[in-house]
Amino acid sequence: MTNSERASGGQSPQPVVSLEHARKSFGDTTVLHDISLAVSPGEVVAIIGPSGGGKSTLLRCLTLLERLDGGNLSYGDLVVARDGSYGEKSMLAAARSSFGLVFQNYNLFPHFTVLRNVMDAPICVQRRDRSEVEAEARSLLAKMGLEGCEEKVPCQLSGGQQQRASIARALAMHPKIMYFDEPTSALDPELTAEVLRVIKELAAENMTMVIVTHEMSFAREVADRVVFMDGGVIVEQGTAEQVIEHPREARTQAFLAQRNV
Repeated sequence: MTNSERASGGQSPQPVVSLEHARKSFGDTTVLHDISLAVSPGEVVAIIGPSGGGKSTLLRCLTLLERLDGGNLSYGDLVVARDGSYGEKSMLAAARSSFGLVFQNYNLFPHFTVLRNVMDAPICVQRRDRSEVEAEARSLLAKMGLEGCEEKVPCQLSGGQQQRASIARALAMHPKIMYFDEPTSALDPELTAEVLRVIKELAAENMTMVIVTHEMSFAREVADRVVFMDGGVIVEQGTAEQVIEHPREARTQAFLAQRNV
């Protein structure tokens, strides 16, 4: 039983996010071809595939950093885009409040302390009470193994610590879904293990997540579903055992063979 099924008592819940027939081009280059993807509450989806296959562009469209040229995008009952046409600013703001995004390169504010990095958006965007936000931020940083780092600035942290701080910052917004774009690609193996441990803990807590990753062993261990993308299409998807251990499609097999999986 998947995390999403456990969270819903075995029923099929409404997707947290739903993408239908998505298309995206940059100039004459089509990057996403007719992509459809829905993620249920509590589900962990790992997206794998070669560089240039469309994985990061898909994530950027899901998080409204890029606009679709066609297709539909919804967060729960909120229809964000229909046939590539987007809703009003207030609707987009509501959609943005549904997700947290963790980048490859942390994107912390370099002149803010770690604590202020985590507190800033809940106070400035969500207008929440400062004392409540500070207490939660300190708790999140402790959970991330960053107790004692609250008053440091990002350059005083290791890469793994910065990435864990960025995860705390995203969680402080109470997202319904977390997106990770190659969260360990800039880290050495020891620091990679720190960040992957945190993501595994979130999975155990039924956090809904979409993770673009090149860590096959991690995808195998944590994902309810693995999606293999290549050439701007979803070539194959299924359980980690099916896609990574017993891939059906030639492109998936070739990709995994190159990675000695």
